[in-house]
Amino acid sequence: MEMDRISVADEGVQSRRAPDLEPIVITEDLWKVYRSGKLEVAALRGVQLEVMPGEFVAIMGPSGCGKSTLLHVVGGLAQASRGRVLLDGNDLAKMSDGERTLLRRHKVGFVFQRFNLLPTLDARGNIAIAQHIHGDGFDPHRFEVVTGLLGLSERLSHRPTELSGGEQQRVAIARAIINEPKILLADEPTGNLDTKSSESVLRMLRQLNQELEQTIILITHNPEAAAYGHRVLHMRDGQIVDGVPAD
Repeated sequence: MEMDRISVADEGVQSRRAPDLEPIVITEDLWKVYRSGKLEVAALRGVQLEVMPGEFVAIMGPSGCGKSTLLHVVGGLAQASRGRVLLDGNDLAKMSDGERTLLRRHKVGFVFQRFNLLPTLDARGNIAIAQHIHGDGFDPHRFEVVTGLLGLSERLSHRPTELSGGEQQRVAIARAIINEPKILLADEPTGNLDTKSSESVLRMLRQLNQELEQTIILITHNPEAAAYGHRVLHMRDGQIVDGVPAD
């Protein structure tokens, strides 16, 4: 389903201004420093960020600017060196490794450049396994809604090697959102795809945002991909240097 980008952006602005909403993501003076012997390299330098529920935020920047590191810290895959992350009201710095694991399992969906599908399972199995890991068992209604929305209903019996790159990434997205996470974190999800498949995946992400009100942070170096969001943030040298609504 093709939707007008300007109207999508307008709706996002209106939803962010709703007075009863609290940010689902807050970072405060967020630093991530990597150490190798006496050498220190700061991947994040005091990042301040807020993302509202239902927002689709694209973060752009060149390789090495810190955008993927930011996504990993926000998602609890890496710990900040200082500062803090609040994810759905949870202070990640005050949580144990086990608590962060549970938080990721129940509140965060991840999509990466590599599809990371299990080659021995068909598309149905790769998606359903996430529901079983979540612990609530298989939900056929949610499964039908998600796979239908992502255009996978006719491809569920196919293994990854029988799917195109775009179809594999849509299976990965379905797996990421099948348990209704509070936020979807997508790190260069179109990086391994051709132009046509990339556009298809990006349209699907926008549709998920609009129809399921899925909160999304998209990491990309591509301005055309970033334009699918409500808001585009630019990173350079570990900092967010500006942010504007998408055109």
